Amino acid sequence: MWFAALSAIWGSSFLFVKVADEVLAPVQVALGRLVFGVCAVGVMLLARRERLPPDVRTWGHLAVAAVLLNAAPFSLFADGETHVSSVLAGIFNAATPLFVVPVAALMVRDERLTRVRTIGIGVGFAGVLTVLGVWRKTGNAGLEGDLLCLSGAASYGVGFPYARRFLSGRADPLPLAAGQLLCGTIELAIVAPLISGVPSTLPFSVVGAVAALGVFSTGIAYVLNFSLIRAAGATVASTVTYVMPVVSTLVAVVVLGEART
Repeated sequence: MWFAALSAIWGSSFLFVKVADEVLAPVQVALGRLVFGVCAVGVMLLARRERLPPDVRTWGHLAVAAVLLNAAPFSLFADGETHVSSVLAGIFNAATPLFVVPVAALMVRDERLTRVRTIGIGVGFAGVLTVLGVWRKTGNAGLEGDLLCLSGAASYGVGFPYARRFLSGRADPLPLAAGQLLCGTIELAIVAPLISGVPSTLPFSVVGAVAALGVFSTGIAYVLNFSLIRAAGATVASTVTYVMPVVSTLVAVVVLGEART
């Protein structure tokens, strides 16, 4: 159930990023979704009368996880979608397990690199190179967007095992998600004004897109994500990205009329 819900929620997020990119700078999109996300999780935290993690060490790990799973990939994918379609961004997000498997093998004792997983990495890497299609690029804009999205996937690929190794089991999923999103919000609140300033206009469509990104794709999704990591492990949790392109493609084609590239 968590797997299917995450696939649907995160698969739809690329559409909302594309809409928000029309007005906001990429780092502003990332900050906006974090603000709405932490508010959504905060309401859930209060409703369930749960508290944020109390120990300093957990907060240190949450700050690192926020960079790897929120601040960096949110900004990279938002930037990438200024160069490529939301369909292609969703496809590149499926590269996440290629990074998760070797990193998890190094960081998490019970997620060793088996022969099957090694073969899977090779096949997956070949698939990413096919989608990347550097030999077909005639300009730098498309390739830049591809590499930005692939960098975002790599950040997720390190973040999943990190969360499993240092955060899973330290607290319940809801407090962990709230703490992580709070750290990410603070991090980008410091960086965003220095990079992109403050937006002058905010159309309703953009506010709605960022709100949807924050409440669903960030707030609710990261509670589900921590639950899935705890129940099934970092590698299994990351494979949700294999299903997301199906959702992102359907949504982009139906709503935005996008082609693959």
